[in-house]
Amino acid sequence: MLRDDDLAVAAGRNADPAFLADVLTGLAGPRKAIPARWFYDHAGSQLFEEITRLPEYYPTRTETRLLETHCAEVGAVAGAGRAVVEFGSGSSTKTPRLLSSIAPSAYVPIDISGEFLRESAAGLAQAFPGLPVLPVEANFMSPVALPPEVAGLPKLGFFPGSTIGNLVPRTGVDLLRGMVATMGESAMLLIGMDRVKDVDVLERAYDDAAGVTARFNLNLLHRINRELGADVPADAFRHRAVWNDTWSRIEMHLEATHDLSFVIAGRRFAMHAGETIHTENSHKYSDRSARQLLAAGGWTPLREWIDPDGLFSLILAEAVPEPIAP
Repeated sequence: MLRDDDLAVAAGRNADPAFLADVLTGLAGPRKAIPARWFYDHAGSQLFEEITRLPEYYPTRTETRLLETHCAEVGAVAGAGRAVVEFGSGSSTKTPRLLSSIAPSAYVPIDISGEFLRESAAGLAQAFPGLPVLPVEANFMSPVALPPEVAGLPKLGFFPGSTIGNLVPRTGVDLLRGMVATMGESAMLLIGMDRVKDVDVLERAYDDAAGVTARFNLNLLHRINRELGADVPADAFRHRAVWNDTWSRIEMHLEATHDLSFVIAGRRFAMHAGETIHTENSHKYSDRSARQLLAAGGWTPLREWIDPDGLFSLILAEAVPEPIAP
């Protein structure tokens, strides 16, 4: 059995130890899984932006229309002068609509992909020359230390794209509580949440005809090979997107097309034909389940906006002290 320092040598000294640990742990169990956050190297982030423009992928365009229509109302409720803190900012393509409507005092994008974060932050700084743009490279799954420049300012969290749906409920609750810890109990949160709908619509959104989502999923294997010195045969896997009704979610998997084996950081793994690596969940919410999740995370909904087709919702919530139970 290789020790941790031996694993680091086998993977390469520049390997992210958290990435290495998640991959080795996730592939060692009987149900193989790798956390979805590792999709987002630079190539993965670019592929996801391509996904958001696909005809099958309704969430981005639907949420964008909701922002265009209702951001002024968000500003009226939230008030001027808040520092906007975006969790998992990516390319920040939706952010200008919000910033243009609420008279913010600063913008703090948080993202784990540093190169992509800096590119998008520079673009926002050019578009809003009078607005302090203070990027933070961090994993927002834990409470984040915000820049001192915004320490005394009220905060408005921004978490679009139904990214909350990538998390199982207990982890989603932990994240929402972490957002309260990051921004303080006077904060507000504008969050996008995808809604339960026809299964065919959902499966097409995550398995598009052009195969972009498949490339996005398979890019995770290429990243493992490149960054961890592995020899995973990526061409021996295929993308799968399936609806799990029990958990109200779309699941993405990488399925082995035949028996195979590979080595990562000196450890050999074997998979049978048809066995999968579970790479992502995308939970969908009803009115009740959305409110319950927010409440469990320390947030009270103030306003909700839903598109005419009932596909997607924007919810503005407020962090409140946890009440004493009766």
